[in-house]
Amino acid sequence: MNILAALTQAEAKLKKQADRARKQLDAVRGAMKALGSEVASGGKRIGKKKRKMSAAARARIGKATRKRWAKFRAEKKKGKR
Repeated sequence: MNILAALTQAEAKLKKQADRARKQLDAVRGAMKALGSEVASGGKRIGKKKRKMSAAARARIGKATRKRWAKFRAEKKKGKR
């Protein structure tokens, strides 16, 4: 096959891919516009709200984590790990 012909085929293939990407980009931009540009570009959440954890729950998790690490360090000191 001729090198020029191969390059021409590769160019045509890349042009098709670029057209496909442009169409997808246009679709995404259209969806952003439909949602409102301030929502899409403002960094606000579009899906579920962020869940908040109570101070008591954070304390329980912290206590359990410290307990796990204490157990790990104790086993390591004994030579089990």
